[in-house]
Amino acid sequence: MRDFVGYADRPPTIRWPNNAGVAVNFVLNYEEGSEYSIANGDGRSETALLEVNAARVPAGSRDLASESMYEYGSRVGFWRLARLFRERDLPLTVFAAALALERNAEVAKAIAQTDWDVVAHGYRWVEHYHLDEATEREHIAKAYSSIEQSVGRAPQGWYCRYSPSEHTRRLVVEHGGYGYDSDAYNDEVPYWLSVNGTPHMVIPYSLVTNDAKLLAGGGIENAADYAQFLIDSFDVLADEGRTTPRMMSIGLHPRVIGHPGRIAGLVKFVDHIAGRDDVWVARRSDIAAHWRAVMPALGDAA
Repeated sequence: MRDFVGYADRPPTIRWPNNAGVAVNFVLNYEEGSEYSIANGDGRSETALLEVNAARVPAGSRDLASESMYEYGSRVGFWRLARLFRERDLPLTVFAAALALERNAEVAKAIAQTDWDVVAHGYRWVEHYHLDEATEREHIAKAYSSIEQSVGRAPQGWYCRYSPSEHTRRLVVEHGGYGYDSDAYNDEVPYWLSVNGTPHMVIPYSLVTNDAKLLAGGGIENAADYAQFLIDSFDVLADEGRTTPRMMSIGLHPRVIGHPGRIAGLVKFVDHIAGRDDVWVARRSDIAAHWRAVMPALGDAA
C-alpha cells in the first residue's frame, strides 16, 4: 500500500552526530561490466547513460562505442574519483553491481583497502522489474555472496537499477543479510516500515542530485550548472536542518562525473561544504546505524 503521508508536519527532531542538521552521503555507482551487452547474452548493447542520445548501432549488433564509454568508467573515472575522496579523506558509499566487481579485481581491491561501505546494486545492472520472482531471489542472494567475496565484506544495503519489482523488498528482507534498502525516492530522511511483520529500514535515495542529470539535459549540462544545483540544494537543506534533520544523497557514476570537465563541479561542491559544522558527511551505513540508535523501529526501543 502506498503511503502519501510520511512524517507530514511532524518531522523528526533528532540531530545527526555533532549536532549537524544535514547528512551528506556521496554514492559511487559502480556498474561497468554488468550492463546489457551482447557478450552477456542479452542480445543488445546498453543504451542508458551514454554520451549520445540514442544508439546508432543496429539492434542485435555489438555497440563498441557504448562498451568503450562504459570502460572509461572502470579504467579512468573510478580512479579519478577514488583519488579525490582519498585525498579529501571523505566517506564514500559504493553502490556496486556484483558482476562489475568480479570483472575488475583492481577496483574491488581498491575498495577493499578503504573503509567505504558497499551497497548491493544488483548482481547485474539490469531492471529487477523484468525478472521473475525466482530469478530475482537468485540475483539478490548472488549479489550478496559475490560482493562479500570480491571485497572481503558483505554489502549492508540494497538498491535496484532505477526501480524495484513488486517483490524486491520482500525478497531482500527474506534474504536476511541486508540491513536496509534504498529503493525509494519519497523522503529526505530514513523511515521504518513493516514487511510481513518484520521491521525494515528504508534510506531513500535521490535521482534529483544525481550526476545522470548531466546527460539528461534539462538545464544541468556542465560542471558549473551541476555545482550550483548541488550548492543550492544543500543550502536549502542546511537552513531547514536547523530544526529537523535532512539527508542529501549525491549519486555519482565513474563514466559520467569521472570526466575532467565534470568532476570540477563536484570539487566545487566539496569545497562549499568543507569545514562547516552543520553538515555530517557520512557513509550510508553510518546513517543507518545512527537512525537505528535514535529512531528505533517500534518494538525495538527497549
